[in-house]
Amino acid sequence: MQPSVLIIGGGLAGLAAAQALAPRGLRVTLLEARTRLGGRASSFNDAATGQLVDTCQHVSMGCCTNLTHFCKTIGIDHLMQPQPCMYFMTPDRRVSRFRADRWPAPLHLLRSFAGAHYLTLGEKMRAAWGLIQLKRHTGDEDPPFQAWLDRHGQTQRVIDRFWGLVLVSALNETPDRIGLRYARKVFVDGFMTHPRGFEIEIPSVPLGRLYGDELIHWLNDRQVELKLAQGAKTFLLQGNSITGIQLRNEQVLTADFYLSATPFDRLLDFLPDDAVDRHSYFGNLKNLETSPITSVHCWFDRGASDLPHVVLVDCLGQWVFHRGETLPGEWYVQVVVSAARQFRGLGREEVERQVVAELRRLFPRLADAKLLRARVVTEHAATFSAVPGVDRWRPRQESPIDNLFVAGDWTNTGWPATMEGAVRSGYLAAEALLARLGRPEKLVQADLA
Repeated sequence: MQPSVLIIGGGLAGLAAAQALAPRGLRVTLLEARTRLGGRASSFNDAATGQLVDTCQHVSMGCCTNLTHFCKTIGIDHLMQPQPCMYFMTPDRRVSRFRADRWPAPLHLLRSFAGAHYLTLGEKMRAAWGLIQLKRHTGDEDPPFQAWLDRHGQTQRVIDRFWGLVLVSALNETPDRIGLRYARKVFVDGFMTHPRGFEIEIPSVPLGRLYGDELIHWLNDRQVELKLAQGAKTFLLQGNSITGIQLRNEQVLTADFYLSATPFDRLLDFLPDDAVDRHSYFGNLKNLETSPITSVHCWFDRGASDLPHVVLVDCLGQWVFHRGETLPGEWYVQVVVSAARQFRGLGREEVERQVVAELRRLFPRLADAKLLRARVVTEHAATFSAVPGVDRWRPRQESPIDNLFVAGDWTNTGWPATMEGAVRSGYLAAEALLARLGRPEKLVQADLA
């Protein structure tokens, strides 16, 4: 009989594990507490119109090879829209464009970098020196990145307008709180290794649609049993093995193997206290910190800009996404504020007021536009924080419990908290499970060459 695996969590990590294991001779059951798949990459129904609206805009990059592989395998890659040009705007409304030239990396962005209006020539030279030193850096140490920047002559203005501009969006954390390792990875993998590494891709449909019909049909065709709206409550342990998982409705599900693809705090909730205390593998998870993301959704009676997106420099928001006329007479704009601790203690009305006021200043078309409605959404624990030395707390995908495997972007993937990291974790967990069955196979895709 085929071995069975119960995957807990229908986010990208769990979906990647299911996509990897289902065609390889395992009976896969996927358990998800919500009524839809996608996890944090989710949508909600706008009460005013019934439209699907993403909780927060998700962006992929060319360097995200495993996410690309997942989308192509499932058959949803056609729903990802490449945007080879990035637009950077300062408070004075000036815009710089970043597009790759037909030169080898890292020279492919040289002309765009030289033309960036928001850095002086001297600041560009400082930043370029820092990039050279970052590329040269070797070793596994992960010191505070702010201290590294200071040692390499980076002024606060260069940090704010260059290093932080990229890292806050990529890592959902500020430069003073992150370690060197993942700051280096963002710049080296995303901007310095391959001409396509920095190119962004944005879903052309809501996330609820992206992880919708095609994905469900693919899983059904491979006999994956989907159990939606069925939340897990606790693992039942006997000795060093899981004998079942009790659901919130008290039903018990059993399998040969269990693969948890939930946030790390939920995994701790599933386990008996003595199991957490007995294994540092689980106890170390209590050291992981999280960082919030706030997105502000606005519908105006006119469009804000012809640009598909704008990266904001020295502004309250980091990204503005222009989604066009979603209903007759309604133009949808989403503003994303990463590492949004500055909003703590503020009511949603005040956050909305500040963000809308900035939009009106930045985009003249909105100066006297009518705001039809708005919605503020904050994911308080959107990602784990890539603090210095964070990898010492991130566990491998094979747990010390005999038949339990673990996935999630917070596990040890070599990547920060991204969709790419989530998919990699699912593939790595599948690799570990297959190796346990004596069928080792490489599933993680290679980086861009």
